[in-house]
Amino acid sequence: MINRALRTSLMQTRLRSKRYRRRTRRLSNPGSTFITLTCAFLTCVTLLPKLWEPQASTPPTPSYQEAAKVFQDERSQSLQKRAQRPQKPSQRSEHPQSVPLSFQEPKKAEQPRPANTPRNSVEPDQSALAPLTKPAVTRPVTLEHRKIAGIPIYLINIDLADPNTFISVGLANAATEANSARSTKGDEAFNAMVKRYKAAVTANGTFFSMDAQKRVMGNLVSGGRFLKYSPWENYGTTLGLRPGNRPEMITARAEGQPKWEQHWFSLTAGPRLLKQGELSINPKQEGFTDRAVMGVATRSAIGFSEHGKRLLLVTFHKPVSLQKEAAIMKTLGCYEAMNLDGGTSVALAQGDRVLQPAGRDLTNVITIYDAQHPAPDSLQRSWAAFQKNDQVALRQDKS
Repeated sequence: MINRALRTSLMQTRLRSKRYRRRTRRLSNPGSTFITLTCAFLTCVTLLPKLWEPQASTPPTPSYQEAAKVFQDERSQSLQKRAQRPQKPSQRSEHPQSVPLSFQEPKKAEQPRPANTPRNSVEPDQSALAPLTKPAVTRPVTLEHRKIAGIPIYLINIDLADPNTFISVGLANAATEANSARSTKGDEAFNAMVKRYKAAVTANGTFFSMDAQKRVMGNLVSGGRFLKYSPWENYGTTLGLRPGNRPEMITARAEGQPKWEQHWFSLTAGPRLLKQGELSINPKQEGFTDRAVMGVATRSAIGFSEHGKRLLLVTFHKPVSLQKEAAIMKTLGCYEAMNLDGGTSVALAQGDRVLQPAGRDLTNVITIYDAQHPAPDSLQRSWAAFQKNDQVALRQDKS
């Protein structure tokens, strides 16, 4: 058994040795090696061109000659542009600086922008730099309800610098002359006068007698024309508007008669409340004897600021004394101020809306016009004539 096993092992060893020698002889054969190398070479020749083929999206790398040519073209174009650009006499010609290599296409010349094309945010808009002509500023007559020192009031603020502001006097029953000892047109309901004159603000005016004649106290000027005139008038205090709506306030018995012929608008009432920013109240000196005027009553007042560009018309809802009235007018910023008719005559309307109805019929009212409630054409024409120093106040209307 042992000999048989040894022989079998020996035979397997010989067989493995023969197979090994056969493989070695095959690999060492020159013909086989040549065939193997030839196949490898053909494979490389076939596959490598496909691997190195450039893609359509990748531009080929320019050669040194091409890059140099692009550089020369761009430099020549730059030199031509500089040669065509005009130079100032003081400007020195300098050699162009070297331009870095660029393989991009040269930029195209910008086309002129169409006229309707909007400007970008970088380029300044020349039209915005042009001087602008500002239109005339118009401010409507304002009315507000306030409470000063516990007294409720209506405050009307009038801008005298506004070219659309016109102040005039409206008479009862469309009269052309105020009631006097010679003639009278009587009185009229306040609501009817508001509808007729169609002003921005309508308010009660000056005093009048309680007899059948209903005589208006003091001289009256409206639209540069006398509505009532007496050369001997020396009663109360007068508020007048001179050319350019320049206000003035004069107490006749203390300062002399006003020059009514120089007034575009003139209303005589009183007593005076403020003079140059200080309280100035002396009813008896001005000719007032009525206890209702000098006591506590429902009142209305008018005044203007120190610079004379603002006129204030105030209606009081509670009875006050003259001293309290004057103190409130000073608090509101008045430099000059005077009392108007009061008691049951106090009345106020904004547009066609009556805010304070009168307790009796009236003979005269103050009418104020603005841009929203324009003045009648006749009033505007007379204003234009008055500004040319055409003092028409002395030309009384005899009709």
